[in-house]
Amino acid sequence: MRAMLGTVNRVLIAVAGLVLLAVGGAVLAVGLGASPPSWWLHQGPHDSLLSTAERTRWRDEAWWWPTVIAVLALVVLLALWWLTAASRRRRLGEVLVDTGDGAGALLRGRALEGVLAGEAGRLDGVADAHVHLTGRREAPETRVRLLLEPHVDPATALEHLTTQALTHARESAALPALPAEVRMKGAKHKAERVS
Repeated sequence: MRAMLGTVNRVLIAVAGLVLLAVGGAVLAVGLGASPPSWWLHQGPHDSLLSTAERTRWRDEAWWWPTVIAVLALVVLLALWWLTAASRRRRLGEVLVDTGDGAGALLRGRALEGVLAGEAGRLDGVADAHVHLTGRREAPETRVRLLLEPHVDPATALEHLTTQALTHARESAALPALPAEVRMKGAKHKAERVS
């Protein structure tokens, strides 16, 4: 998914840049006195890009304004999707492990996430765990989301996560530190009947 978003991002930026460069360059060239081709909208330095007749041509048609609003709404939604996708924290692809010989080794980020999520999910009182690695490969950081079972003390679950799962991950990857942002949520359950 991340690779696809990166490709879409680069293609959209490249297309937008080429269109803006071509149109801007052509308008500048015509404004400086170059003769435009016969099909070009802008015919000279004193010519407007859209005449009054061209601007008001479709105004009285019933389909015009709903189409304009729908297209603009679609453009806004696509821009918001693009902004959201681009501003998300990137997942860390690999972690640099100090092997002690000066060369180091690379550990896949997804592998560390999977092991850490598996161990966190096996802790007492944890129904489900999701782990997301961020930061730099020399100094990774984790974002952990825990779904806690009913009647579990969050402080105890946090202590177990810190002393067990996070400590094991930090030590196995030979990291000096592994900062974590932990978010906990209680699992929904039916109300218990009291008799």
